[in-house]
Amino acid sequence: MFFSKDRHKMRQFFFDIWQKHNRGSEPLEPIEQIIAGIIQQHPEYHALLADPDAVIDRDFTPEMGQSNPFLHMAMHIAIQEQLATQRPKGIVAVHQSLLGNGNDPHAVEHQMMEPLGEMLMQAQRRNTAPDEKRYLKGLRKLVKR
Repeated sequence: MFFSKDRHKMRQFFFDIWQKHNRGSEPLEPIEQIIAGIIQQHPEYHALLADPDAVIDRDFTPEMGQSNPFLHMAMHIAIQEQLATQRPKGIVAVHQSLLGNGNDPHAVEHQMMEPLGEMLMQAQRRNTAPDEKRYLKGLRKLVKR
C-alpha cells in the first residue's frame, strides 16, 4: 500500500499512521514506526495531519511558496531505507562522515535531500532510472563543504 502512485492513498497512509500512533491502542508495524518517528520530528506538520479533509487533495507548489510536507516526509523515508539497505553503495560512509561533524541525524537527512531531489528530478525529466552514481557524487560533495 505504501508505494502506491495514487496520491490520495499515499496521503491517507500518513494520516492513518499518525492517528494510530496518537491512539496508542495498537502496535505499529515497522514501516509505520519509521513514519510515525519522522512525523514526530516534524511538529509543523501535526496540525496538517490532524485535518485530513483540508489537505488530502491539496496541491503544494513552490510557485505558491509551499513545500510539500508529504514529499518531504517521503524523502526522509527514502533516505532511511537507503541507509538500511546500504544502497547506493557508499551512502552509509557519506552519512557517517556527515554525522561525524557533530550534526544531528535529522539535520543530516535534510542535507541529503538536496542531492536526492536532484537525482529524482533528473530521472523524471529524462524518463530514466535514477542515476545512483550521480546521486552519490552529489552526496559526497556535502562532506567536502
